[in-house]
Amino acid sequence: MATTTLVRGARSTRSTIALKLLMAVSGLIFIGFVLLHMYGNLKAFSGHDAYNEYADHLRTIGEPMLPREGLLWLIRTVLIVSLVVHVSSAVALWRRSGQARTVKYHVKKNRSSSFSSRFMRWGGLTILVFLVWHLLNFTIGKVNVQGGATNDPYNLLVDSFDVWWLTLIYLVAMAALGLHLHHGVWSSAQTLGLTNNAKARRNAKTLGWIVAVVIAGGFSLVPVFVLAGVITK
Repeated sequence: MATTTLVRGARSTRSTIALKLLMAVSGLIFIGFVLLHMYGNLKAFSGHDAYNEYADHLRTIGEPMLPREGLLWLIRTVLIVSLVVHVSSAVALWRRSGQARTVKYHVKKNRSSSFSSRFMRWGGLTILVFLVWHLLNFTIGKVNVQGGATNDPYNLLVDSFDVWWLTLIYLVAMAALGLHLHHGVWSSAQTLGLTNNAKARRNAKTLGWIVAVVIAGGFSLVPVFVLAGVITK
């Protein structure tokens, strides 16, 4: 009887580790993507033609070996799979954490965890909801809340962020993304066995802050400067 319990526990532990590895790997894929996406967004500072040339280049990469948007759809497929893996793994781990917890306690009493770690679930949900709107706004539906044209990427970007409440929503989402990245980098490093000593743990935490500030801050620059009237049509 005791042996059976140990085996079940071992299987559960291995499964939990596997889920954490899937979250770490899929999370790293997203970090690579958002870094490139952020760099592309900053093309807005170069003006209308430079930004639209970048937007069109995304659709022609790999031609003529690949069809138009061929590589773009390949990237989208990888991102969709990574998103499904990341979210499903997070939900599974959250359910296991809830089932394993036999003593209820308030979050305020958990002083050993950082705010970003306690905010991970709500932050992830915030990012997921924002992602749906972001795709509707700029990719799938191309919604121009000012009623202007939607076939010009640069003008659509300026029209969108020239509306204060859209910029505010974007900045809130970027704050959530920054917190998510901060703890995500640390958690991934821990899962991958890169925090085995005090120096490594400090480095992982520092890297988490750097990634969070660079990505969330970089994404926030364009909407802020559009709203301030620096980036205009």
